[in-house]
Amino acid sequence: MARWKKPTKEEILENRRRLAERARHGDLRLPDAVMEIRKGFGMTQEEFAKTLSLTRRQVAEIESGMANPTLETLEKIGRLFGFGIGFVPKIS
Repeated sequence: MARWKKPTKEEILENRRRLAERARHGDLRLPDAVMEIRKGFGMTQEEFAKTLSLTRRQVAEIESGMANPTLETLEKIGRLFGFGIGFVPKIS
């Protein structure tokens, strides 16, 4: 497995810009959004978990779609990026 490389400040800014744009268009869906938020901060799963008072395993399970996070956990994750939790129209 390739070793994770910390992104540059420019890459982090670009990740965050792209993520915000997708959010504006209602194009963020779980579980991918959690991984993208984490990467938007340039954090490893371990760093992200510590920030949210979760375990790395919990973060990995959320990102892989294997977990069923509580609303409280989703709000913690969203709050980091200035996002709220809500419903978006389904695109047919």
